[in-house]
Amino acid sequence: MELRLLATFEKVAEVLSFTRAAAELGYAQSSVTSQVKALESSLGTELFERLGGRIRLTEAGERLLPYARRMAELAEEARAAVAAGEPAGTITVGTMESLTTYRLPPLLEYVHHRHPAVRLALRPTLGDATRQALRQGTYDLGFLMEAETEHEGLETEVLAPEPLALVAAPDHPLSGRTDLVTAELAGAGLIGTEPGCAYRDLFESELSAGAGSPPEFLEFGTIEASKRAVASGLGIALLPRIAVQEELASGALVALGWEPPFTLFTQLAWRRGKRLPAHVRLFVEQARRLARE
Repeated sequence: MELRLLATFEKVAEVLSFTRAAAELGYAQSSVTSQVKALESSLGTELFERLGGRIRLTEAGERLLPYARRMAELAEEARAAVAAGEPAGTITVGTMESLTTYRLPPLLEYVHHRHPAVRLALRPTLGDATRQALRQGTYDLGFLMEAETEHEGLETEVLAPEPLALVAAPDHPLSGRTDLVTAELAGAGLIGTEPGCAYRDLFESELSAGAGSPPEFLEFGTIEASKRAVASGLGIALLPRIAVQEELASGALVALGWEPPFTLFTQLAWRRGKRLPAHVRLFVEQARRLARE
């Protein structure tokens, strides 16, 4: 089994598309198809079922996938062990919008300028999807913003607590109140990012417990869209404080007098038992350093 063929198989298994795998690998689609067929021929079994325009792993493909990932990791470790000089390689990182936009730029800039041979592939996903991709080996690292700091099958580095702020337009009826209770919030008009975002889900659970029924959110998807909706007077939103600090400083938004009864932590995670190559360890160390600073 050639490593090149296994790497192609792993990419097709990850995206479940020959066309998309070819684009991400920089191959012609015919090359991807022929490489998978060559691997299937060498193993004497089919690895994918073709179902019209879709594909899925066969039972044999499911069994092969973890071995392909382990062999790719060992190959990377072998290259790192004998390589001299500058760390090099690609790091696939799962992360969420708030962290990518407001927390990660200094880290990304440092790696880009100081270690140009290290390439970063950022994948926008939320907590559950990020954890699953880490366990499956699809991602090398994942940034999480969660209340829990222990995750099954993962090693976790807690970088810092992540303060939250409940924000509103300056002329909102609740603005200036210092004695807000949870029961008053559900009727104030709620702006939310998508379900699956930890602070949105925890806020919704808290409101549901206080009101006895699930609250209704106007969902705007992204933090930037949510901030604009709040500033326009459409409602209130619980967001990471770092994401709204400029608007709070300028007066475009105000923080309401309600403190969330939960704490989130920004975390960096990878699959438990995975030996991190040198370029990945470098990234982790820089994330730690910047968090301390």
